[in-house]
Amino acid sequence: MFTFNCKGSLWILTEPIVMGIINATPDSFFAASRNSSPSAAIDTAFNMAEAGVSILDIGGQSTRPGSNFVHADTEEERVIPIITLLHKAFPSLLISIDTFHPSVAVAAVAAGASIVNDISGGRFHNDMLSAVAALKVPYICMHSSGTLATMHEKINYNNISLELYDYFTERIKACELAGIKDIILDPGFGFGKTVSNNFTLLKEMATLKVFGKPILLGVSRKSTIYQTLQITAEASLNGTTVLNTLGIMNGADILRVHDVKEAVQCIQLCSKMQ
Repeated sequence: MFTFNCKGSLWILTEPIVMGIINATPDSFFAASRNSSPSAAIDTAFNMAEAGVSILDIGGQSTRPGSNFVHADTEEERVIPIITLLHKAFPSLLISIDTFHPSVAVAAVAAGASIVNDISGGRFHNDMLSAVAALKVPYICMHSSGTLATMHEKINYNNISLELYDYFTERIKACELAGIKDIILDPGFGFGKTVSNNFTLLKEMATLKVFGKPILLGVSRKSTIYQTLQITAEASLNGTTVLNTLGIMNGADILRVHDVKEAVQCIQLCSKMQ
């Protein structure tokens, strides 16, 4: 069991849950996940809520390979109206802001977000960790390497589990020194890793339990699936479910997905095995 302080409210995590992806971008790698307006995002959120989602993760910046990164002001213009509406429409659901910009994180939490999800682990902006600490919200710290421009360059790690152990040892210390109390670990499936690394990561993910933190797994429709099966992202739901199942069996506490109903069913069935 894990307990978190979300802006003064207690969040208790006793079993695996689902985080639903709501993209406010025109260029996310999975076209069906793009929401062209706040009203479209609300419709997506209603469907996710009916399917059993626990967290809505809002992103205004595509981080796929080859994407064009936008300024913090543009990202804020995309996400704040959506977060404001979602917070009003779904007061019982947690909202996460997917950003590496401190200013966007601050504005999103003011609008109703309760979690900061950062692909950089606080490495892209020196004041990100202190900003999150001041917000008093949980922080999702993802493994990535290099800079914003180079983070998708493939590194064939000789020992991916040791790489993750060393990275999170250093990042957790940095988070705690900044004053962040509640940390969630994301091994960064697909970010700068080879296909072989990704499968090894999934197989050995339980080694991250040594840190005593919840683990978030984000494999939904990613290239490791569709390249391995020689299909498309649009045809990768079954592959996503297979890897989510392996993830739950190997220690994942949160599944970050495009397809909530299938992920919830995955958790329900896996719970019967455990």
